[in-house]
Parts: sequence; structure tokens; C-alpha cells
Amino acid sequence: MAVINRIAGYSEEMAAWRQHLHAHPELAFDCVNTAAFVVERLKAFGIEEIHGGFAKTGLVALIHGKEPGPVIGLRADMDALPIPEETGLDYASMVPGVMHACGHDGHTVMLLGAARYLAETRNFAGTVALIFQPAEEDGGGANVMVQEGVLDRFGISEVYALHNAPGVPEGQFYTTPGPIMAAVDTFHIHVKGRGGHGAMPHETADPVIAACGIVQAIQTIVSRNHYALDDLVISVTQIHTGTAENIIPETAYINGTVRTFAKEVQALVQKRMAEIVQGVASGYGVTAELTYDVWYPATINTPEKAAFAASVAAEVVGEAMVIPEAGREMGAEDFSYMLEARPGAYLFLGQGEGAGLHHAKYNFNDQIAPIGASFFARLAERALPLKG
Repeated sequence: MAVINRIAGYSEEMAAWRQHLHAHPELAFDCVNTAAFVVERLKAFGIEEIHGGFAKTGLVALIHGKEPGPVIGLRADMDALPIPEETGLDYASMVPGVMHACGHDGHTVMLLGAARYLAETRNFAGTVALIFQPAEEDGGGANVMVQEGVLDRFGISEVYALHNAPGVPEGQFYTTPGPIMAAVDTFHIHVKGRGGHGAMPHETADPVIAACGIVQAIQTIVSRNHYALDDLVISVTQIHTGTAENIIPETAYINGTVRTFAKEVQALVQKRMAEIVQGVASGYGVTAELTYDVWYPATINTPEKAAFAASVAAEVVGEAMVIPEAGREMGAEDFSYMLEARPGAYLFLGQGEGAGLHHAKYNFNDQIAPIGASFFARLAERALPLKG
């Protein structure tokens, strides 16, 4: 692998940074200590132009090259997840119920590694904007930063981001032109009936039976209402009701997620779900209320930027370790908001075998941090070539 030698030289330091962040995870917009750690490192690298306060704890740091030129953005997410850690690591989370189960600690360190190298060399024409973003997992921190004018304020013309990928060979990159990750929506259904004794169901309006009917009927949206070749996932993930074996409850609650790529499919789901919820509820003699929340849009790579990023990755790991047209998947990512506002690309970097993302035993592979940092650094140099 053609990892930049200088970056490889401080790989142990990067591992130490990452493990510190892993032990001190923070949620959503409250990445106060994480942001402070990032600022401390950036200043130690000689980077003085650091702007904070975006999306509460987000940062933008600017590194200016040897010649004037455009501005590109490199983004890393910083937040953790509300999951109790079960890794047993020496540097396991010290915060009860919170852990870095998605590798954002590693993403932050990869961008820090690139920042250190770029600040030392500055072999590019223009400016690299390092975007350290909170609240990717919950809250849409990328959207908040876009709405607060980060891209406009710093004149960022294109944006790039990386995500680690467990189960993919260590050091292998993959991306795809166009849509790479799905839009994500959430639905909440509150069913209200009339409770009573389990031995006398005829005196009740049973919300449990109605909830079961609604859940089954919702699946017909996928199987009967949409074109089979348009990607769509509807998953009911929670049903809560009842308190005892001999009591028919008053209410039931249904919750789940919807994943789409096309806005017309998204609109179809909303329409049919509303019709199904009301129709099934009426058929069972209960009432039901649907709340449908539209969250992150689909993550759509600019085709030429995805091809460019894949070529940069090939310089780092070799062409055999890069899949430039891997296809799309149904996960979601709030970097989508930045890609709606600017051209750019989102890539995955394999970290080998191990627990999957959002698993209590997940741990970022420190061996891939220098690879990701080298990718970011090379991308900056290739996107902003010196003219002299």
C-alpha cells in the first residue's frame, strides 16, 4: 500500500488519539470535549484558523496551500451512539450507555492525520477546509451546518467524506457514481381502542389486533403498490402495548423506518401508509394517528467526483483494492445534505473482519487510519494541484 510515509510515521500517535476519543464518547450535538480535543491537536499542528460553534460543537479549520486557488471540504463526523459497550477493551467507553459503535472516533482521527500532513507540506494551490461535524447519528448535524452557511461562508466548492466498513477487506475502498445510500424516514403510529378484561373481548375495541393488522397491511406497500425495481424497504421495528396477560389494553404503539431513493416512491409510501392506517383502524373499530417524519435524503455522489475520488484511492491502495461502481445500499447518512449543496463523493474504507456497525462489540481498526488519512491528503493535493 502506498500510504504516505510521513503519515505512517505517526500512526501510533493516531491510534492513541483514537483510543482516547473512544474512551470518551459524546452524543449528538454535545461533542464538547471531542471538539476541544480536535482543536488542541489542530493547534499543535500549526493550524490557527479554526472556526467553532457550528451546529453547536462543529468546527471548520482552514489550511492554506502554497498558491491561491479554490476551497475543498473534507468532512469527519464526531458523535457516538447510545449503546452500552461490550468490547472489554482497555480503552472501552468510560461513559455508561454510550460508545463509539460506528467508528466516528476513527473518522475524526483520519481527518486529523491528514490535517497534520497537509499543514506540514501545503503542497497544493487553494484551501482545504476540515469539517468536524457533530450529530450524524441523530439530529442531522450536516444539515444544520449547511443551513448555518458553512459551505457558503468558506467558499467550499466540493466536499468529500469517508466511512469505515466492517466485513470488507482491510484497506479496500468502494464507492459508486450517483446514489450510494438511501433516504431515511421514520413513522410512529398510535392506536387507541377500548380496553377491558381479556376474558370479555366482545366488550372492547382491541388495539392489539388492530396494530397487527396495520403492520401486516403496511408490507403490502412494498409488495403491491410500488414498482419492484425501485428500491424500497419498510421495516416495523417496535410494537409496544399491554401490561398483563388478562387485560386488553387501551392503546398500542407502532414504530419503524422507511428507506427509499426516489422522491416519488417516498411520496407513495407516505400516501399509502396514511390510507392503510386509517382504513385498517376503522375496520377494527379503533382510531389511529400516523406521524411520518422525513429525515435524511438519499446520499447521491456526483459521478465525476466519485470517479476522481476512486482514482485517488487507487493511488493509495492500488487499483485492485478499489471498487469504483459498487452499487448502492439502504443505510443512510447525513452527508447527503452536503452533497445536495455541493458536488462531491462519499466512500467506504474496509476495516476487515469484526463486529458490525452499531454493535455493542464494534471497534474501529486503527490499522486503516493511516490509509484514510493518506486518502484525504492525496485527494487535497490532486484536487488542488500546484501550478508552478
